[in-house]
Amino acid sequence: MAYDSEATDATGQRRYRGEGFREESDLRTDGGAHSVLAGVQYRPRATPAANLDDVFDDPAHGEVGRDRLGVHFAWEGVLLLGVVAIGFLLHSGHRDTITGANFKELLVFASVLGLLGFGASMTLRAGAVNLAIGPVAAAAALYYAEHGDQGVVPTAGMAVALAAGLGLAVAVLVVGFHVPGWAGSLAAALVAIVWIQKHPAPLTVSGGYDPTDHALYLYGAFAALTIVAGLLGAIRSIRRGVGRFRPVSDPARRRGGLGGVVAVLALVGSTALAAVAGVVMAALNGSTEQVVAPTEGFELTGLALGAALIGGVSAYGRRGGVFGTLLGVSLMALVVWYAEAAQWRISLYALAAGAIAVGLVVTRLVETFGRPLPLDEDSPDDWADVGVPGTSWSTGSGDTWANLPAQPAPARADQWGDEDRWSSLR
Repeated sequence: MAYDSEATDATGQRRYRGEGFREESDLRTDGGAHSVLAGVQYRPRATPAANLDDVFDDPAHGEVGRDRLGVHFAWEGVLLLGVVAIGFLLHSGHRDTITGANFKELLVFASVLGLLGFGASMTLRAGAVNLAIGPVAAAAALYYAEHGDQGVVPTAGMAVALAAGLGLAVAVLVVGFHVPGWAGSLAAALVAIVWIQKHPAPLTVSGGYDPTDHALYLYGAFAALTIVAGLLGAIRSIRRGVGRFRPVSDPARRRGGLGGVVAVLALVGSTALAAVAGVVMAALNGSTEQVVAPTEGFELTGLALGAALIGGVSAYGRRGGVFGTLLGVSLMALVVWYAEAAQWRISLYALAAGAIAVGLVVTRLVETFGRPLPLDEDSPDDWADVGVPGTSWSTGSGDTWANLPAQPAPARADQWGDEDRWSSLR
């Protein structure tokens, strides 16, 4: 926005000139027809049709420009340094915890946390966060402990089917009535806890599957899954579609069929992944402690959400990096492993709370530096009303151009209606 150095308004002040305003003639001044500013408000410009491919929300509400992924890659570099640092501390002070069988157990634990973290990342990016993943995983672990003797595949399949059914019920509630995902999934979490409370005592694991035999495959599968998903999410058309459920104006306003479909898939898929994670967790406990202790599972939800947020997934939805979830989960797993090796006796709830707090700071970081640059860098992004100092251009103000008193027309020296003038033309 700049001043017009040669034009002034009726108050003698210089006028603004720039996009968003137009000039119209004003016949109410005694200087004849001259131009004054007739625009009353500055509104964001409509997205040109040629730029719709660059809109990252939707053509009706989105901003022009792609998400800037540089902030995600920079933050992922910081996370990589953190993973290396914690790994070095474990190697130098507690080498036995990351070698041999203990290393395989670490990989399995990271895989369990990774499946939960990936599920949390899915629902966060879809704008419908799922708080039920922890309780569902805890319930699936108890289910496997009871029925594991029937085989790991049939038992896991039944647990996944039940979890997917619960996730579908949540999706119908959240998407069908267009309500926040955290509220609908919280109801599902409470349902899972009711089932968990029917098992007050620890259960002996009846299955014989040992996941440490496939530790590298489990961790590799999680890593490949999250990296492929991150690469796909970096494509602008997919990125825009994944985030369609995220509100951009009135949060109660429906965002269309695509946003609803993506939210349904994210809720159902994350709940199914939570069941797989619970089965693997129970099998790991069966190979080490032989029992599975009942737990409400909210500590798992907190760790998963914390890992996803630390990885750079925005709490508002849509935004996320490529390697962030993998690095965030790996860092969280190493921190838990180091805390246990150093006998810090820190509650998992405390670690989860700290992770979520740090993750929310990261959300502010990626939301601030990840948004597209404005087309007109001289103009602020969110101006609703722009006025000349001392005046108001909003339509509801009492001091507006429209409210100026009408000026009487100046008397002319010769009137067209004068009879003598007509007589001279005869």
